[in-house]
Amino acid sequence: MDEMLSKAVKEAFVRMHADGLVYRDNRLVNWCCRLKTAISDIEVDYVDLEGSKEMSVPGQDGKVEFGSIWSFAYPIEGGGEIVVATTRPETMLGDTAVAVHPDDARYKDVQGKHVIHPFNGRKIPIICDAELVDMSFGTGAVKITPAHDPNDFQTGKRHNLEFINMLTEEGMINDEGGDRFKGMKRFAARPAVIAALDELGLYRGKADNPMRLGLCSRSKDVIEPMLKPQWWVACDKMAAEACDAARSKELEILPNFMEPTWFRWLENIRDWCISRQLWWGHRIPVWYVHESQAALDAARSGTGKGSSPTYVVARDEAEATAKAKAAHGEHVVLYQEEDVLDTWFSSGLWPFSTLGWPNEEAADLAKFFPTQVMETGHDILFFWVARMVMMSYGMTGKLPFHTVFLHGLVRDEKGRKMSKSLGNVVDPLNVIDEQGCDALRFTLATGTAAGQDLNLNMDRLASNRNFTNKIWNSGKFVLYSLEGMSDDERVELVDAAAAVPASLATLPLAERWIVSRLHAVVDHVTSAHDRYDFGEAGRAAYSFFYDDFADWFIEGAKSRLYGDDPAAAKTTKAVSLYVLDNTLRVLHPFVPYVTEEVWRSLPHRGDSIMNQSWPRLDAERDAGAVGAFETVQGIVRSIRNARAEYAVEPAKRIPAFVVISDAALMEEVAAELAMVGGLARLDADASRVCAAAPADAVETPGDFVQTVVSDGVEVYLPLSGIVDPAKELARLGKQAGKLEKEAEGLAGRLKSPKFVEKAPAEVVEKSKKELAELEEQLASVRSRMSQMEALAAK
Repeated sequence: MDEMLSKAVKEAFVRMHADGLVYRDNRLVNWCCRLKTAISDIEVDYVDLEGSKEMSVPGQDGKVEFGSIWSFAYPIEGGGEIVVATTRPETMLGDTAVAVHPDDARYKDVQGKHVIHPFNGRKIPIICDAELVDMSFGTGAVKITPAHDPNDFQTGKRHNLEFINMLTEEGMINDEGGDRFKGMKRFAARPAVIAALDELGLYRGKADNPMRLGLCSRSKDVIEPMLKPQWWVACDKMAAEACDAARSKELEILPNFMEPTWFRWLENIRDWCISRQLWWGHRIPVWYVHESQAALDAARSGTGKGSSPTYVVARDEAEATAKAKAAHGEHVVLYQEEDVLDTWFSSGLWPFSTLGWPNEEAADLAKFFPTQVMETGHDILFFWVARMVMMSYGMTGKLPFHTVFLHGLVRDEKGRKMSKSLGNVVDPLNVIDEQGCDALRFTLATGTAAGQDLNLNMDRLASNRNFTNKIWNSGKFVLYSLEGMSDDERVELVDAAAAVPASLATLPLAERWIVSRLHAVVDHVTSAHDRYDFGEAGRAAYSFFYDDFADWFIEGAKSRLYGDDPAAAKTTKAVSLYVLDNTLRVLHPFVPYVTEEVWRSLPHRGDSIMNQSWPRLDAERDAGAVGAFETVQGIVRSIRNARAEYAVEPAKRIPAFVVISDAALMEEVAAELAMVGGLARLDADASRVCAAAPADAVETPGDFVQTVVSDGVEVYLPLSGIVDPAKELARLGKQAGKLEKEAEGLAGRLKSPKFVEKAPAEVVEKSKKELAELEEQLASVRSRMSQMEALAAK
């Protein structure tokens, strides 16, 4: 209702009326009796019924039956009857014809005759209509209620029938119901009409009838087609332009699978009813012209709203008065239209009305219109997006944006739409209080593919809260590593960090790996953003930060940061700052608050991360370093797995022999032995990286745990250094006993004829598989026990 926007709305209405795009007509509308207003086609929700069903309807007493079709007979003037069927028996109070097919031999003798309305005696013509009537459906005779059914409305137009409205705006039967039905609620009149027909011997029964029931999206009331004089927008031309833009890819709709919906709606579009009988909104800028005050008072009496066949369209009352007096004389009295515009009319102007239109010289309009991307929910693709495109073409001749990106709806964790009645509404403010704004934002941005609905899972939110904590803690780690540095040293460190890409080749292996991985991820994330695949962009950034930077590089960097080599520590600090700074920039669109806070805490230049440039694309990478470090990761994982398998105490450091056949790779890994030792908890003095297996491992292989990491890379762990044979034998003995007991029980069950014969085949098969797995585990444990016994004997 802003003054600038109100001006734009009035201007658009005036121009569209002048161009013939806005007009007034007495046509059927979707009427909500509960709200007492017309609504557009796309504000109607549909419920599919397979047959008879009783449903609650707002404002009605008790449940109402839908999904049935009732048959009754109309007496034919002069004798005989004709049977018709309807899903809305109460509307027969407004019937003005019975239609049959001109080729239907059953009704040749009655074509052109009349039936008599059983309640008011009205003569109703029997007409022929090949367009409406299907001879094979029902009795082949159709009751026609032009004022309350879209198909009947068109039939009424073709045959110049009488249009009788039998309902008030509140959904009550009006004077057309006579003394018996007048004043009844429409759905209370349904059984009353059936009962009255039955009393007269005219009721012929009912049957199930699959149907679609239209409901008001706001009130959930059953929509009533009703004849009303309303204001309409002719959509054909603008809709065709919107379709052409999408076909030519001048307008891109993402995800692409939403394009057919765009075409389906716009290619089948009907004129848009923009009148709303509400107390709020933009009042329609139309003034009705009356000959005198008395004429106006008469037009406003009863249910009248002061309208007249003569009107002027103007931007304000002064302009309307001038127009009316010029055309109709000085004596005229004006009254402005009481209806307001559909909210989507003003919303459709948003891309340019917010920028100063209709002032073509407005600076914002010149700078920002057309814009680039419109991001919104897929549920309002037609409500809003299509109308913005159509009205932008209609008012400016331009597309308002070149790309439409549609996200899904947020549902509860079971996939249900959130509603107060289900009690499953998630308040985002509560989520922010509990999990943080960044966690919620990241979950919504990355939780699903484009256009797909998101099931909001609280566990995922908690996990993403942990992710934001990880960012915070990683920032603290880097910050703590800089303790003791002077301001000048921190400034130097910022410069050193900026120079990291140029010095990539001179860096240690772990540093070359993390910088190369960062540069690859920057390219990947940027490419995903360019495709509007924000979920993939966020997930890739998350994986890099969590897995590569936090879990591997930071943990491994501790050996250099807190080692005896100041130069190596300085290099690692520069690389840590460079990687963290750029990772924060990549993550900032998803988690802006924590990244801003951490970035400002680090040595930096500039006032805010928001104003920093995006990381450079196609930056230097070292593929050899990436491959070599992946070998290091494989070595660490194999040692960790062995430690877990033999239940080595976490604090205990063990010896290891890493055998690498490739000399260059061996040199790279040997230089990182301290880091490997820190990550795998090795005894650095007793561990080696070598070209061949140790002699003891060759002579007595049973005394070593040997694991193959990759081709040409093996790890040997002396059993004497990782286990106490006596303790391990005791542990394995307990494990073996437990497995034996389980295996015996399962084997006994499978030997029982009753079980094998009576149990379902899939249960028997599952038991056999479980027994085989237990026997395999038991064999492995026994083998380990033999190994420990041999070790203990030495």
